[in-house]
Amino acid sequence: MNKYWSASIRGLAPYVPGEQPKGGRVIKLNTNECPYPPSPAALEAVRAQATADLRLYPDPDGSHLKAAIAAHYGREPAEVFLGNGSDEVLAHAFLGLLKQSRPLLFPDITYSFYPVYCALYGIAYESVPLGADFQVEVDDYARPNGGIILPNPNAPTGRGLALADIERLLAAHPDVVVVVDEAYVDFGAASAVPLIARHPNLLVVQTFSKSRALAGLRVGFALGDANLVAALETVKGCFNSYPLDRVALAAAEAALRDQAWFEQTCERIVASRERLAGALAARGFEVLPSQANFLFARHPAYAGAALQAALRERGVLVRHFARPRIADFLRITIGTEDECRELVAALDAILA
Repeated sequence: MNKYWSASIRGLAPYVPGEQPKGGRVIKLNTNECPYPPSPAALEAVRAQATADLRLYPDPDGSHLKAAIAAHYGREPAEVFLGNGSDEVLAHAFLGLLKQSRPLLFPDITYSFYPVYCALYGIAYESVPLGADFQVEVDDYARPNGGIILPNPNAPTGRGLALADIERLLAAHPDVVVVVDEAYVDFGAASAVPLIARHPNLLVVQTFSKSRALAGLRVGFALGDANLVAALETVKGCFNSYPLDRVALAAAEAALRDQAWFEQTCERIVASRERLAGALAARGFEVLPSQANFLFARHPAYAGAALQAALRERGVLVRHFARPRIADFLRITIGTEDECRELVAALDAILA
């Protein structure tokens, strides 16, 4: 069946995203999307792009958005890279910076796209076990390597690293690139962006999909030393000259400028997260401390897959990973207050 395939892809196992239901009412707490709408300014920017100019290619450099991001974070435009979602930014980093003669290091329980990129690009890697409490232990990375990547907060656990630990990791590995994937940083962790000035080996990757509610437009970016960004630009120039369309560029810039909406959204999600964590703990769940827009929890009386299936029967989607150490956990996206209440009601019916 696959006789026409390139030999290089025949053994690949692609990343599998969370289920996207095609119809019917469900409570969708399985893909870490924002439960609230984007900034009204971003929606207005989308509408403003619906003109005859859509016949024209977008700015291949995204110069206006780069300048806005640089100003927002106190960096220079040459230190900003844009991509079609943070997944594309990460993919370019794997190929342009992390494919080295020594193995790449990342946690054993982490974003499951990392080993997929390694397989795709032929990158040797070693997974570093999380501690018994599912925390990243920086000292465990003290081994020969060709680079390090880790999310902060980590996914799917939600646990964050202190900025001092990240700087200690950077200082211990000055000769390799350290990528900090900050998809969820706006919900409670400290961003590593301020460390860029002292560490030219640091690349920080962020996204507009979570805290700025633009997952449908696919806008990601990286911040780092101009030399690192130049490597990503080289890969981009060999892959896709126009990764972001006119609508995405305009909406992302508008969303970035609406700081009040951003802060309000994050505050609402964090408050709901803490209330839901308390409700789950009251029902016997072990809930890991989270600095993300999701919780990672398990119940001693239920296998994770069985509990996920029982919730699905009641119209509630959550994420389950059939992997060692975490097979009994569920990753639960923080929804609206009503969605969280319906989740708890469904769990009460199951646990009764």
